[in-house]
Amino acid sequence: MARFLFVVPPLVGHVNPAVGVAAELTARGHEVAWAGHDELLWQLAGPAALVFSCAVPPDLPPRPAGLKGPAALRFLWEDFLVPLGDAMAPGVAAALDAFQPHVVVADQQALAGGLLADAGGLPWVTSATTSAELVDPLSGMPKVADWVDGLLAGLRTRIAGGRGEADPRFSPHGVLAFTTRELLGAAELPPRIRLVGPALGPRPSTTDFPWAWLDPLRPTVLVSLGTANTGAGTEFLAATAEAFAGLPARAVIADPGGVLGDVPPNVLVRSRVPQLPLLARVDAVLCHAGHNTVCETLWHGLPLVVAPIRDDQPIVAAQVVAAGAGVRLRFGRADAPRIAAAVEEVLTEPGYRRAAETVAASFRAAGGSAAAAGYLEQLALENLAHLSP
Repeated sequence: MARFLFVVPPLVGHVNPAVGVAAELTARGHEVAWAGHDELLWQLAGPAALVFSCAVPPDLPPRPAGLKGPAALRFLWEDFLVPLGDAMAPGVAAALDAFQPHVVVADQQALAGGLLADAGGLPWVTSATTSAELVDPLSGMPKVADWVDGLLAGLRTRIAGGRGEADPRFSPHGVLAFTTRELLGAAELPPRIRLVGPALGPRPSTTDFPWAWLDPLRPTVLVSLGTANTGAGTEFLAATAEAFAGLPARAVIADPGGVLGDVPPNVLVRSRVPQLPLLARVDAVLCHAGHNTVCETLWHGLPLVVAPIRDDQPIVAAQVVAAGAGVRLRFGRADAPRIAAAVEEVLTEPGYRRAAETVAASFRAAGGSAAAAGYLEQLALENLAHLSP
């Protein structure tokens, strides 16, 4: 039996893949603990999860809705990733001391996990919940890369006494990438990248849903912009509801911000939806090209309409289009007629669904949670053998 510590940021899309891997490790008889936001982890990993609570910066600013380009990158690093690393560090250090893990699994955006594991000489693996950072995205921008390196060096000095050398986003022990070549494409990857496909595990039900509303005789589209785009999505969701007024299909719209008013009778609006069970009952998905939503959709062999907003989403949207599994809209110009035309196209042209099913087959062949757990087990066995007298 080995001990695995998962270090994750307070972001649903980053926790869910780790939950699938952790569940598989637990089923194999290993001990699993978490370092992160306790309430979120108990919600997603279950109330019995062993959680070492980590602080969140008290003055963490909300992301401005229209932030893009260099300003978005600066915000991500200076206002989110580095302050989060500073805030999480004491909790991560306490978890390492109390739990004594054989392997640490550190999310790319939970910088304290990789930095402290590296400083302590522990085997650690990166959890990469988006395929946009499987290689250094700043390698072609040396000045920006130097700026990020400086931020990481300062964080390493503050929380780890300057010990360690590895980039906390790319562990030399391995990077778990929850995708496959059929979606990722032919990009050259370093050997440390492990393409394991989506890690879908048991997910506690957190919401009621009126399943009887679904009509098996009419196609249904799930519409979701994720949990971090509430401010940016008001006009898009309104245009989407308007688009479905002229379509025979039905829509289930996730509206966590409560921005929609009256909608057509063939549109159901919910503040939260049980995404995985719902994907088994719908015919297509309209989303922001968030990596987890895209992969969960393709796991079910469903075509997509993607309207990327920022960050890695344009890269993921391009992957969907290149795979033939969906069509892309420009988020800022997506009015009701354009949305309606895109939805009709993926529902009526069978090639999109066939391509999605091809990606789905590759996901299942990659192994998902089982493949990721197997890799982590091997690393733990190597560490245990090294520790044995």
